Amino acid sequence: MKKILEQQIQIRKGFYHILKTTPREELLKIPDGFNNNIWWNIAHVVSTQQALVYGLSGQPIQIPQALKDKFKKGTVPDGTATDEEIQDVKKLLFSTVEKTIEDYNAGLFDGYNAYTTSANVTLSSIDDAIAFNYFHEGLHYGSILALQKAVKF
Repeated sequence: MKKILEQQIQIRKGFYHILKTTPREELLKIPDGFNNNIWWNIAHVVSTQQALVYGLSGQPIQIPQALKDKFKKGTVPDGTATDEEIQDVKKLLFSTVEKTIEDYNAGLFDGYNAYTTSANVTLSSIDDAIAFNYFHEGLHYGSILALQKAVKF
């Protein structure tokens, strides 16, 4: 798990770079043929990691509940992002993974409520959740790359 969590930090660096360098208009644009935007994808991975790792382990989430609710599975972008929200997500990209590493190493995740994802993958343990979350973030990184190309046209 240590290697996966270290690699997740690298993906998060990519998300951070995108947030830092992409104009707000491009972050929020939903191009034709898409149902979400770059901003939603980045905030969604933060929300989902908390749900899969902390929520299903019976542990308190490490992000504001409003952020989790706004970007959880099944939500759609509302077309807004305040400066404060963007700054918060930039910080949470790293603090949530760092906290997960700390809590994992401390043995905090001693129980897990099994969950079958929309990809029909059943998560039965914290290790399953961390591994699946890494895959999930990779999917959204790919979506963001496609969105970046689409917003330029």
